[in-house]
Amino acid sequence: MSVIQTIRNRYGKIAGAIIAIALVGFIVSDARNGSFGNFLGGHDSNVMKVNGVKIDPKEYQQRVKEYETLNEIYNRGRTIDDVSRAQMNEQVVQNIVYETAIEEQCDKLGIQTTDDEKKELIYGPNVDPMIRGFQLEGSPIFMNRDTHEFDPSIIKAFEKEITEQSQKVDPTGKYREQWQAVKGYVLRNSRINKFNAMFTNGLYAPVFVAKHSAEDMGAMASIKYVKIPFTSVADNDVKVSDDDIKAYMQKHADLYSVDQPTRSIEYVSFDINPSSADTARSLNALAEIKGDFETTKDNKSFVNGKSDEANSYSEAYLNKKTFLSRFADTIMEAPVGSIYGPYFENASYKLTKIIDRKTLPDSVKCRHILVRTKAQGTDIATDTAAKMKIDSAIAAIKSGAKFDSIVQRYSEDDGSKAKGGEYTFALIQKPTLAKEFGDIIFEGKTGETKLVKVSNDNYSGYHYIEILSQTGQAPAVQIATVSKNLAPSDSTVNAIYGKATEFAGKNTTAEAFDAAVKKQNLDKRIGDNIKVNNFIIPGIGPSREVVRWMYDHDRKIGDVSPVFQLGEQRYVVAKLITFQDKGPATINPANRAMLEQKVREEKKAEMISKKYTGSLDAIASASGQQVQQTDSVRLAGSYIPNLGFEPKVAGYTFDAAFQPNTVSPGISGNGGVYFISVLNRTNQQLPTDQNLLFQILGQQRRNEQMQLMNAASQMMQQTISRKTDVTYNATNF
Repeated sequence: MSVIQTIRNRYGKIAGAIIAIALVGFIVSDARNGSFGNFLGGHDSNVMKVNGVKIDPKEYQQRVKEYETLNEIYNRGRTIDDVSRAQMNEQVVQNIVYETAIEEQCDKLGIQTTDDEKKELIYGPNVDPMIRGFQLEGSPIFMNRDTHEFDPSIIKAFEKEITEQSQKVDPTGKYREQWQAVKGYVLRNSRINKFNAMFTNGLYAPVFVAKHSAEDMGAMASIKYVKIPFTSVADNDVKVSDDDIKAYMQKHADLYSVDQPTRSIEYVSFDINPSSADTARSLNALAEIKGDFETTKDNKSFVNGKSDEANSYSEAYLNKKTFLSRFADTIMEAPVGSIYGPYFENASYKLTKIIDRKTLPDSVKCRHILVRTKAQGTDIATDTAAKMKIDSAIAAIKSGAKFDSIVQRYSEDDGSKAKGGEYTFALIQKPTLAKEFGDIIFEGKTGETKLVKVSNDNYSGYHYIEILSQTGQAPAVQIATVSKNLAPSDSTVNAIYGKATEFAGKNTTAEAFDAAVKKQNLDKRIGDNIKVNNFIIPGIGPSREVVRWMYDHDRKIGDVSPVFQLGEQRYVVAKLITFQDKGPATINPANRAMLEQKVREEKKAEMISKKYTGSLDAIASASGQQVQQTDSVRLAGSYIPNLGFEPKVAGYTFDAAFQPNTVSPGISGNGGVYFISVLNRTNQQLPTDQNLLFQILGQQRRNEQMQLMNAASQMMQQTISRKTDVTYNATNF
């Protein structure tokens, strides 16, 4: 103890100072990198700034969570895959930018949502459509059970129930979370909807525009043409310089300008595919069980125990219409008891055993009378009482009573009462029916009647069945299939990762990257025009980590990335090749090939137009092409039968200065140059009856106004977002 006390006395102050320095260092480090993002000039922890408004990671994540919750509600719990999740994240970013910008405008304009309006949106008779369509576990909540109509009076009762009786009706809090997400989304968007409506509701399509459009829709023409493809001129005969490309980009400046900075990469992908060893493993696994599969009597247990597809055994009979396999014809001809395979289909190797073969109808129409003994597992009548009741029904029918009237009097199947007891079943549905019921209707004969007893949870009791019709009689087989998935093993994945790691480790410069790609004959691809807020790179898929790497503060052109694993499909190594700032686009490795092609086609069009003259027959003969004809060319449409999307050809066809039966100059189109001659032009006259004309133009005007409003609504977000000052922090997403 004396030694410890001595240390305390001599070194206590020194130790305290060291601890204090360490704490200060920790705080400063955290301030620079953690939650105190702007403290001491450190790293900004915000996701982005929108017109100076900071969006922190918590708000961003809450919004992502909200969208996931809304997806679960309105898409009936459909699982979000990686692509959908990436798209959702991009949508969240775009919407935050738009909403923040609109909120600022609403504040300036004094656009508000009052408390009364908020109540109306959530609880009133004209609630927001999202409230009206609110569901839990796929079932509408605010529907009156008697009228089957939306009932706003249920909303507050629902709120009260999930709040005051939460332990009973909502112990996990899931329902409250979903309801709050919907309410929050509706209320947050209420002002935005008002702002949008202020513009879209002010749009109007005049009658004279509707009349002009109706006249255009009635204008048609027939033309003859010769198309000379661009490929008729060799690429080597057309030289394209950088000056040519720059001039082309200046001429089409609106097409080649950038409203948000982008970056581009070249990348190589090391795809994670099964190896030959993986294939051999799957085939060997099937070979080992093939003998036992042939001899087993319990096909169901064997398949469900050996197949990689869970509970894949089915007792269904398949015909050529329902057997959806490219091997169906061969399997259906194989002897009963034999095994076909192994064969590869749907990413699995399979063995299929032919259990039985019958000639069965593809569809059956029948009617029945049901007298229940049980309902949902609960006894509701004795067997004797049910038998006596069904016997009375049968006796009445045999005495001449109409079947449908007896159904109304005796049957306890509410699902078919309104249709006189009728059902129509496809062969593929047979396994879903009670065996006794399915056997009689598919294996009996048209006109046959039979009384069967069924024992199951849904339709226990006596069924009196009549077969009304059977269609599509054809051979059908019952099969059992064992599948072994062909998937890459751990050793295969590790080997592919090793190749990717070796490539990235040895080729850390742009020059080494390019040399290795060429030496190893790898497929180098381009990811072009990638924005900082993208979560998907075309060609790669969900790839946020790659985007974060691209937009790292210290990144420079020529940098080579580490290995990125993207899902379970591939490893990627990328090289940064371009920075594109906001404004006019520049020539870069990512867009050069496309721009060269555009300029080359423009030059080829000029060469072809000058080279060929005279009649269409003369042009066709000189160029080795054919004179062709197409009718129904419409002034109101750019799609031309046999030609495709050719707006220039459509425009020239209806040019009043272009006389029929003359030959046009060369018209540069998609894939080639057109020389055309108009055979005739027709105009469908509008009706002279003023009432009918008023109706036609009124409908046309309404259609155009709706299109105008929809277009304006879609363009609103793009335009405002483009004009908004946004700074993204790529590493914080």
